[in-house]
Amino acid sequence: MLIVDGHLDLALNAIKENRDLLVNVWTTRVRESHETAKGKGKSTVSLDEMRSGRVALCFTTAHAFATTGRFIPHMDFGSPEQAFAVARGQLAYYEALERQGHARIIRCLEDLDGHMDEWSQWDAADTPDPATSPPLGLVVNMECADAVLDPGQLEDWWNWGLRLIGPAHSAEGRYAGGTGSASGLTALGPPLLAEMQRLGIPLDLTHCSDASFWECLQHYEGPVLASHCNSRTLVPHQRELDDAQIQAILDRNGVIGVTLGNWQLQYEWKCLGDNRHLRVMLDRAVDHIDYICQMAGDHRHVAIGSDLDGGVGTDEFPADLDTIADLQRFTEILDKRGYSAEATAAILNGNWLRFLRDAWGE
Repeated sequence: MLIVDGHLDLALNAIKENRDLLVNVWTTRVRESHETAKGKGKSTVSLDEMRSGRVALCFTTAHAFATTGRFIPHMDFGSPEQAFAVARGQLAYYEALERQGHARIIRCLEDLDGHMDEWSQWDAADTPDPATSPPLGLVVNMECADAVLDPGQLEDWWNWGLRLIGPAHSAEGRYAGGTGSASGLTALGPPLLAEMQRLGIPLDLTHCSDASFWECLQHYEGPVLASHCNSRTLVPHQRELDDAQIQAILDRNGVIGVTLGNWQLQYEWKCLGDNRHLRVMLDRAVDHIDYICQMAGDHRHVAIGSDLDGGVGTDEFPADLDTIADLQRFTEILDKRGYSAEATAAILNGNWLRFLRDAWGE
């Protein structure tokens, strides 16, 4: 079954982690086997594995911060100008993949429909060969708007291919408070949201602080999503969505991408001490899918936002997932949990596709 993944940091891994995504993950693991930094030698994502896993389309990030109070090497920079340059360079990486025929930047409804038609035709073969698959589809999402120098620059980003924006990531961002912050929107936040609405850029509420989540909804009336979030009821941590936030996204006909980091699937895995011996499985992600479906009363508002290789490796993802190709395991797991073939297809690809078509068709 074709998969649409709502969150991958492809350029961040290629540039910050210096990974060649054109080689398979086992080659990358060997190349990194002498390194001791977090996630090294444990990668899960390459373009080959995406093709093997039939990940036809993903939301991939432009990812650079200029926050206050927290500095992460090669991610969080001392000025907006630095963040701008890094995020712009990440878009250039996607442009290079597109130029070489490895990927396709999806910019509009016509691009999306043509891309998915091509993948559907390839997938209809009895034994589709990953080596002959169409290019991988990329919808560019800015994970933290710090790299936008000012709201007036946003149209330039639109012209460069940016199609989704999450205003915040962590700490005190230039536009909004993020994970680990109690702050709401800054003075720059409402003008940014107004320009997003004018240009038709959907709002990704992932990583917003509780205050900025609700303030964003007050200022923005366009399409909303949470590309990679789970249920706070199941994992009581500020990074996840509480029931009121889930309901607010449902009320706006949005989609929530369940994410796969162990600490976001099982609270005890990290937040209650050193419990990394706990064996978290992909079935736990379906608990979060179930929870959102029960709140919605249907299967139309939940999807996958894996965040694979988002700064960590195989040891921090479910034990039955070795590479991104193992997202295909969800077909069997969802079937065993009683989901129909129609519901499974909606969760694995259809809901994100409908979201984009609704957003871009207006």
